[in-house]
Amino acid sequence: MVQVKQPVCLVVIDGWGISHQSDGNAIEHAATPVMDRLSKGNHSELEAHGLHVGLPEGLMGNSEVGHLNIGAGRVIYQDIVRINMAVSSGKIKENETLVKACSNAKAKNGRIHLLGLVSDSFRRTVVQIFDFQVSDGGVHSHINHMYGLVEAIKHHKVPNCFIHFFSDGRDTSPTSGVGFINDVLNFVKKQNYGVLATIVGRYYAMDRDKRWERNMVAYEGLVAGVGEKTTADKIIEIVKGRYANNETDEFLKPIILSDEGRIKDSDTMILFDYRADRMRQLAETFGLKRNFETKVPHPKDLHISCMTQYNKDFPFPLLFPPESHKNVLAEWLSSQGLKQFHCAETEKYAHVTFFFNGGREAAFNEEERCMIPSPKVATYDLLPEMSSKQVGDKMVEMVKSKKYPFVMCNFAPPDMVGHTGVYEAAVKACEATDRAIGLIEKACQESGYVLMVTADHGNAEKMKDDKGGKHTAHTCNKVPFLSTGSRVLKTALPDRAPALCDVAPTVLDQMGLPIPAEMTGKSLLQ
Repeated sequence: MVQVKQPVCLVVIDGWGISHQSDGNAIEHAATPVMDRLSKGNHSELEAHGLHVGLPEGLMGNSEVGHLNIGAGRVIYQDIVRINMAVSSGKIKENETLVKACSNAKAKNGRIHLLGLVSDSFRRTVVQIFDFQVSDGGVHSHINHMYGLVEAIKHHKVPNCFIHFFSDGRDTSPTSGVGFINDVLNFVKKQNYGVLATIVGRYYAMDRDKRWERNMVAYEGLVAGVGEKTTADKIIEIVKGRYANNETDEFLKPIILSDEGRIKDSDTMILFDYRADRMRQLAETFGLKRNFETKVPHPKDLHISCMTQYNKDFPFPLLFPPESHKNVLAEWLSSQGLKQFHCAETEKYAHVTFFFNGGREAAFNEEERCMIPSPKVATYDLLPEMSSKQVGDKMVEMVKSKKYPFVMCNFAPPDMVGHTGVYEAAVKACEATDRAIGLIEKACQESGYVLMVTADHGNAEKMKDDKGGKHTAHTCNKVPFLSTGSRVLKTALPDRAPALCDVAPTVLDQMGLPIPAEMTGKSLLQ
């Protein structure tokens, strides 16, 4: 077992951002003497949103992504960001699965199909982490991803590329589809490559509730051309006519623009939605089995690839397979033979275990865990301290035991109470959290631990929106990073702003341990 210079206690506060806006700032107006004092001492500020944590630019952070980055010691890019980067850099052309799909198409019959939702909505971007969908948003794809695929397929000289356009109208305006159709027609004209072959609403193509009769409508259109026949020069007129009859984008029945563009024997298909839940049934229908009765013969010898992992049991090649995260902080400590302790109340237990450990459910060797039950109340504004005292007491006990060179916990109240929008309760939540941290700080001083405090994202610092109403969402504000150690924290890095990915390397540096190569975050200790 390696020697540890100094044991570390890491506290992650959920929903504690930094804001200089006083109105509606529950953190500023709470009595938090401990955090106030620590913030005046050895402190830095960390970015916790957008590309800094692997989310799309400008998107607020969340608890899952926050703990993932904190524990991994690197930026964990979400699928949508990985795809955006591959498309914008042109590296999508070198994607191994795409290259194989193009090679297959050229070897077989020279035909490749792109199927997916054609939309440009990032406004409620969903984040899919491992098998967890962690926001209530609805975005499934982006039109730029489809454009990037068409350009890549053209680059690989596949003779025929057919686009099957699933219209949105749910995460976009119900009649915005004509604009996207126009965009696609202009794009293929400019490329002098690709054919818009089918238009069908997501209601039919992207059902996720086992309403297989809906999928059948899309399937029969895609395979057999069952639907209204038209041509590219008349399609806008046709769709506007559907709108006039109250058939909006989500519910468009199949419109067939190219008989040649039907899915046939030995064809190659790429399903390009990056979000899994609404593409599973269509992938299953084409690649595994049809769960409906139809007289349409099923195309044989299809080669199907998917943008991301729609189901871990599906056999289809993936353009962007899930990434495994080797040597996250918990794994690295375990590999050094060191004991560690992770604690949270029920609401945030998954965050200090599964997410902090890089998507691993089981504990690592020498890792112990404790889940404190969250209070059983209808809404947490009714008991804003939640179980912060019990979490604090357990941490004090573990620190005093001196058994664990690394201990960590999460405090849920600022986030969970912040989500209720009840300002007075959020103030109490922050005060309760501060009291618990005070107890932990005292135990750390007595037991020779360095206390480090950070947060996963902002929330309680903004309880009012710009119009004076309740603000219940996360924020894009920076979060604190505080240390009781004698080594001073850097407040800047040469090439970027400090971010959550820098926490784990800093912890290891403070403990006097080597930082694994996989951790691309930087120690902030001077």
